[in-house]
Amino acid sequence: MDARMPDAVSRRPLIEMRDVVRRFGSGNVALEGLSLVVRDCEFVSLLGPSGCGKSTALRIMAGLLAPSAGTVTLNGPGADADIAGGIGFVFQDATLMPWATVFDNVWLPLRLKGVGKAAARADVEASLASVSLLGFAASYPRELSGGMKMRVSIARAMVTKPRLLLMDEPFAALDEMTRFKLNNDVLALWEAQKLTVVFVTHSVFESVYLSSRVVIMGDRPGRAVDEIDLSDAWPRNEQYRTTSKYAAHCRIVSDALARTLDNATDG
Repeated sequence: MDARMPDAVSRRPLIEMRDVVRRFGSGNVALEGLSLVVRDCEFVSLLGPSGCGKSTALRIMAGLLAPSAGTVTLNGPGADADIAGGIGFVFQDATLMPWATVFDNVWLPLRLKGVGKAAARADVEASLASVSLLGFAASYPRELSGGMKMRVSIARAMVTKPRLLLMDEPFAALDEMTRFKLNNDVLALWEAQKLTVVFVTHSVFESVYLSSRVVIMGDRPGRAVDEIDLSDAWPRNEQYRTTSKYAAHCRIVSDALARTLDNATDG
Protein backbone atom coordinates (compact mmCIF):
# COMPACT_ATOMS: atom_id res chain seq x y z
CA MET A 1 0.00 0.00 0.00
CA ASP A 2 1.78 3.11 -1.17
CA ALA A 3 -0.90 5.80 -0.89
CA ARG A 4 -1.37 7.74 2.30
CA MET A 5 -4.41 7.26 4.48
CA PRO A 6 -7.12 9.89 4.04
CA ASP A 7 -7.36 12.73 6.52
CA ALA A 8 -10.32 11.54 8.57
CA VAL A 9 -10.79 14.90 10.27
CA SER A 10 -11.73 16.53 6.97
CA ARG A 11 -14.23 13.82 5.99
CA ARG A 12 -17.89 13.65 6.95
CA PRO A 13 -19.24 11.05 9.37
CA LEU A 14 -20.52 7.90 7.71
CA ILE A 15 -21.72 6.24 10.94
CA GLU A 16 -22.70 7.99 14.15
CA MET A 17 -23.65 6.01 17.24
CA ARG A 18 -24.83 8.06 20.22
CA ASP A 19 -25.37 6.56 23.69
CA VAL A 20 -26.30 3.19 22.21
CA VAL A 21 -27.62 0.53 24.57
CA ARG A 22 -28.34 -3.09 23.65
CA ARG A 23 -30.17 -5.36 26.08
CA PHE A 24 -31.05 -8.94 25.26
CA GLY A 25 -34.16 -10.77 26.36
CA SER A 26 -32.23 -12.56 29.09
CA GLY A 27 -31.55 -9.18 30.71
CA ASN A 28 -27.93 -9.28 29.60
CA VAL A 29 -26.63 -5.79 28.71
CA ALA A 30 -24.10 -6.06 25.86
CA LEU A 31 -23.67 -2.32 25.20
CA GLU A 32 -24.33 0.68 27.39
CA GLY A 33 -23.58 4.25 26.39
CA LEU A 34 -21.59 3.39 23.27
CA SER A 35 -20.81 6.54 21.30
CA LEU A 36 -18.71 6.26 18.17
CA VAL A 37 -18.19 8.20 14.94
CA VAL A 38 -16.72 6.56 11.83
CA ARG A 39 -15.81 8.90 9.00
CA ASP A 40 -15.87 8.31 5.26
CA CYS A 41 -12.90 6.23 4.05
CA GLU A 42 -11.58 5.47 7.53
CA PHE A 43 -10.32 2.03 8.53
CA VAL A 44 -11.41 1.63 12.15
CA SER A 45 -10.68 -1.41 14.30
CA LEU A 46 -12.72 -2.25 17.40
CA LEU A 47 -10.42 -3.86 19.96
CA GLY A 48 -11.36 -5.16 23.38
CA PRO A 49 -11.76 -8.19 25.64
CA SER A 50 -14.02 -11.09 24.71
CA GLY A 51 -17.66 -10.38 25.44
CA CYS A 52 -17.31 -6.60 25.42
CA GLY A 53 -19.90 -6.13 22.66
CA LYS A 54 -17.70 -5.58 19.62
CA SER A 55 -19.68 -7.97 17.43
CA THR A 56 -22.96 -6.61 18.79
CA ALA A 57 -21.88 -3.08 17.82
CA LEU A 58 -21.02 -4.29 14.32
CA ARG A 59 -24.41 -5.96 13.90
CA ILE A 60 -26.17 -2.79 14.98
CA MET A 61 -24.21 -0.83 12.37
CA ALA A 62 -25.32 -3.38 9.76
CA GLY A 63 -28.96 -3.17 10.80
CA LEU A 64 -28.97 -6.83 11.86
CA LEU A 65 -29.78 -5.80 15.43
CA ALA A 66 -31.74 -2.81 16.71
CA PRO A 67 -30.42 -0.75 19.62
CA SER A 68 -32.48 -0.87 22.80
CA ALA A 69 -31.78 2.83 23.29
CA GLY A 70 -29.68 5.56 21.69
CA THR A 71 -29.38 6.53 18.06
CA VAL A 72 -27.53 5.16 15.03
CA THR A 73 -27.19 7.40 11.99
CA LEU A 74 -25.85 6.09 8.71
CA ASN A 75 -24.27 8.66 6.42
CA GLY A 76 -24.64 11.52 8.86
CA PRO A 77 -26.46 14.84 8.65
CA GLY A 78 -26.38 16.62 5.30
CA ALA A 79 -25.13 13.57 3.40
CA ASP A 80 -25.86 13.30 -0.29
CA ALA A 81 -26.95 9.67 -0.26
CA ASP A 82 -28.10 6.99 2.14
CA ILE A 83 -25.78 3.99 2.53
CA ALA A 84 -28.46 1.69 3.95
CA GLY A 85 -28.26 -1.36 1.71
CA GLY A 86 -24.74 -0.39 0.61
CA ILE A 87 -23.16 -2.40 3.41
CA GLY A 88 -21.02 -5.53 3.09
CA PHE A 89 -20.60 -7.88 6.06
CA VAL A 90 -17.90 -10.53 6.55
CA PHE A 91 -18.56 -12.90 9.45
CA GLN A 92 -16.12 -14.84 11.62
CA ASP A 93 -16.75 -17.96 9.55
CA ALA A 94 -16.86 -17.95 5.76
CA THR A 95 -20.49 -19.24 5.89
CA LEU A 96 -20.42 -20.50 2.31
CA MET A 97 -23.07 -22.75 0.81
CA PRO A 98 -21.25 -26.09 0.46
CA TRP A 99 -23.47 -27.29 -2.40
CA ALA A 100 -22.83 -24.17 -4.52
CA THR A 101 -19.83 -23.21 -6.61
CA VAL A 102 -17.62 -20.27 -5.71
CA PHE A 103 -19.33 -18.27 -8.48
CA ASP A 104 -22.79 -19.04 -7.12
CA ASN A 105 -21.75 -18.20 -3.56
CA VAL A 106 -20.53 -14.78 -4.66
CA TRP A 107 -23.59 -14.26 -6.87
CA LEU A 108 -25.95 -14.81 -3.91
CA PRO A 109 -26.36 -11.17 -2.76
CA LEU A 110 -27.13 -10.08 -6.33
CA ARG A 111 -29.44 -13.04 -6.83
CA LEU A 112 -31.39 -11.99 -3.73
CA LYS A 113 -31.77 -8.55 -5.33
CA GLY A 114 -33.29 -10.18 -8.43
CA VAL A 115 -30.19 -9.98 -10.65
CA GLY A 116 -29.95 -12.98 -12.98
CA LYS A 117 -26.80 -15.03 -13.36
CA ALA A 118 -25.93 -13.72 -16.81
CA ALA A 119 -26.47 -10.11 -15.78
CA ALA A 120 -24.41 -10.63 -12.63
CA ARG A 121 -21.48 -12.38 -14.34
CA ALA A 122 -19.29 -9.33 -14.89
CA ASP A 123 -19.70 -8.11 -11.29
CA VAL A 124 -19.12 -11.57 -9.82
CA GLU A 125 -16.01 -12.14 -11.91
CA ALA A 126 -14.66 -8.69 -11.05
CA SER A 127 -15.22 -9.36 -7.35
CA LEU A 128 -13.47 -12.73 -7.57
CA ALA A 129 -10.59 -11.16 -9.49
CA SER A 130 -10.19 -8.55 -6.74
CA VAL A 131 -9.34 -11.36 -4.29
CA SER A 132 -7.30 -13.39 -6.84
CA LEU A 133 -9.85 -16.20 -7.12
CA LEU A 134 -11.25 -15.81 -10.63
CA GLY A 135 -9.68 -19.11 -11.63
CA PHE A 136 -11.66 -20.91 -8.90
CA ALA A 137 -15.14 -19.76 -9.94
CA ALA A 138 -16.24 -23.31 -10.77
CA SER A 139 -14.77 -24.85 -7.60
CA TYR A 140 -16.72 -25.89 -4.51
CA PRO A 141 -15.93 -24.76 -0.95
CA ARG A 142 -14.71 -28.27 0.01
CA GLU A 143 -11.91 -27.84 -2.54
CA LEU A 144 -10.61 -24.60 -0.97
CA SER A 145 -8.26 -23.82 1.89
CA GLY A 146 -9.47 -21.81 4.89
CA GLY A 147 -7.88 -18.64 3.56
CA MET A 148 -9.44 -19.11 0.13
CA LYS A 149 -12.88 -19.64 1.69
CA MET A 150 -12.51 -16.37 3.55
CA ARG A 151 -11.52 -14.60 0.34
CA VAL A 152 -14.70 -15.94 -1.27
CA SER A 153 -16.63 -14.50 1.68
CA ILE A 154 -14.95 -11.13 1.12
CA ALA A 155 -15.73 -11.27 -2.61
CA ARG A 156 -19.37 -12.01 -1.77
CA ALA A 157 -19.50 -9.00 0.57
CA MET A 158 -17.92 -6.79 -2.09
CA VAL A 159 -20.02 -7.87 -5.11
CA THR A 160 -22.73 -5.30 -4.38
CA LYS A 161 -20.08 -2.53 -4.37
CA PRO A 162 -20.73 -1.39 -0.79
CA ARG A 163 -19.36 1.85 0.60
CA LEU A 164 -19.14 0.35 4.09
CA LEU A 165 -17.47 -3.00 4.82
CA LEU A 166 -18.01 -4.53 8.27
CA MET A 167 -15.68 -7.39 9.25
CA ASP A 168 -16.17 -9.47 12.40
CA GLU A 169 -12.88 -11.20 13.29
CA PRO A 170 -12.66 -12.72 9.81
CA PHE A 171 -9.10 -14.05 10.14
CA ALA A 172 -9.05 -15.27 13.75
CA ALA A 173 -9.02 -18.99 12.84
CA LEU A 174 -6.30 -18.72 10.17
CA ASP A 175 -2.57 -19.35 10.44
CA GLU A 176 -0.30 -16.34 10.75
CA MET A 177 1.05 -16.36 7.19
CA THR A 178 -2.44 -16.56 5.68
CA ARG A 179 -3.64 -13.87 8.06
CA PHE A 180 -0.83 -11.52 6.99
CA LYS A 181 -1.67 -12.11 3.33
CA LEU A 182 -5.36 -11.41 3.86
CA ASN A 183 -4.54 -8.29 5.87
CA ASN A 184 -2.73 -7.00 2.78
CA ASP A 185 -5.62 -8.03 0.53
CA VAL A 186 -8.12 -6.11 2.66
CA LEU A 187 -5.91 -3.02 2.69
CA ALA A 188 -5.62 -3.21 -1.10
CA LEU A 189 -9.42 -3.42 -1.43
CA TRP A 190 -9.90 -0.57 1.03
CA GLU A 191 -7.57 1.65 -0.95
CA ALA A 192 -8.75 0.67 -4.44
CA GLN A 193 -12.49 0.82 -3.68
CA LYS A 194 -12.28 3.87 -1.36
CA LEU A 195 -14.15 1.89 1.26
CA THR A 196 -14.95 2.64 4.84
CA VAL A 197 -14.06 -0.40 6.96
CA VAL A 198 -14.96 -1.28 10.55
CA PHE A 199 -12.96 -4.31 11.63
CA VAL A 200 -13.41 -6.31 14.85
CA THR A 201 -10.30 -8.06 16.16
CA HIS A 202 -8.70 -9.38 19.35
CA SER A 203 -5.20 -8.81 17.97
CA VAL A 204 -3.28 -5.66 18.89
CA PHE A 205 -0.80 -6.37 16.10
CA GLU A 206 -3.50 -6.78 13.46
CA SER A 207 -5.34 -3.65 14.58
CA VAL A 208 -2.18 -1.53 14.38
CA TYR A 209 -1.22 -2.90 10.97
CA LEU A 210 -4.62 -2.31 9.39
CA SER A 211 -6.15 0.73 10.98
CA SER A 212 -6.20 4.46 10.61
CA ARG A 213 -7.78 4.46 14.10
CA VAL A 214 -8.16 1.88 16.85
CA VAL A 215 -11.13 2.17 19.22
CA ILE A 216 -10.67 0.41 22.57
CA MET A 217 -13.88 -0.98 24.03
CA GLY A 218 -14.35 -1.52 27.75
CA ASP A 219 -15.49 -4.75 29.33
CA ARG A 220 -19.20 -5.60 29.41
CA PRO A 221 -21.32 -3.63 29.16
CA GLY A 222 -19.42 -2.41 26.12
CA ARG A 223 -18.59 1.22 25.40
CA ALA A 224 -15.75 3.09 23.72
CA VAL A 225 -13.20 4.05 26.38
CA ASP A 226 -10.17 5.13 24.33
CA GLU A 227 -8.99 5.61 20.76
CA ILE A 228 -5.60 5.80 19.10
CA ASP A 229 -5.04 7.67 15.84
CA LEU A 230 -2.63 5.79 13.58
CA SER A 231 -3.12 7.78 10.39
CA ASP A 232 0.46 9.09 10.47
CA ALA A 233 1.90 5.61 9.92
CA TRP A 234 1.94 5.01 6.18
CA PRO A 235 2.53 3.12 3.90
CA ARG A 236 1.45 -0.24 5.31
CA ASN A 237 3.50 -3.15 3.97
CA GLU A 238 5.71 -5.92 5.24
CA GLN A 239 8.53 -3.45 5.89
CA TYR A 240 6.23 -1.47 8.19
CA ARG A 241 5.89 -4.51 10.46
CA THR A 242 9.60 -4.25 11.28
CA THR A 243 9.75 -0.49 11.91
CA SER A 244 10.18 1.24 15.25
CA LYS A 245 6.96 3.17 14.58
CA TYR A 246 4.97 -0.05 14.29
CA ALA A 247 6.50 -1.37 17.53
CA ALA A 248 5.77 1.92 19.28
CA HIS A 249 2.15 1.96 18.13
CA CYS A 250 1.71 -1.65 19.26
CA ARG A 251 2.97 -0.65 22.72
CA ILE A 252 0.59 2.32 22.85
CA VAL A 253 -2.41 0.20 21.88
CA SER A 254 -1.35 -2.64 24.22
CA ASP A 255 -1.03 -0.19 27.11
CA ALA A 256 -4.48 1.28 26.37
CA LEU A 257 -5.99 -2.19 26.29
CA ALA A 258 -4.22 -3.15 29.52
CA ARG A 259 -5.61 -0.05 31.26
CA THR A 260 -9.07 -1.07 30.17
CA LEU A 261 -8.62 -4.58 31.56
CA ASP A 262 -7.17 -3.22 34.81
CA ASN A 263 -10.11 -0.87 35.26
CA ALA A 264 -12.52 -3.75 34.67
CA THR A 265 -10.69 -5.80 37.34
CA ASP A 266 -10.67 -2.90 39.79
CA GLY A 267 -14.39 -2.39 39.24
